[in-house]
Amino acid sequence: MKKKTLWFEVEENETIDDCLKRMKTQGYMPTGRREKPVFQEVNGEYQPIRQIIQFKGTDISE
Repeated sequence: MKKKTLWFEVEENETIDDCLKRMKTQGYMPTGRREKPVFQEVNGEYQPIRQIIQFKGTDISE
């Protein structure tokens, strides 16, 4: 039995479009999005190094 909703993260070497295609092949459609910044401390200051993008996928079969 599949979960009704699942979070998919855009991988490091993957485009957003690739992630959306991966969701579709697994039977999910995007219904939400969230972004989280990742920081690194350099000389006592925090600097952003990348952005984590996640899509909320809802089961298509419902």
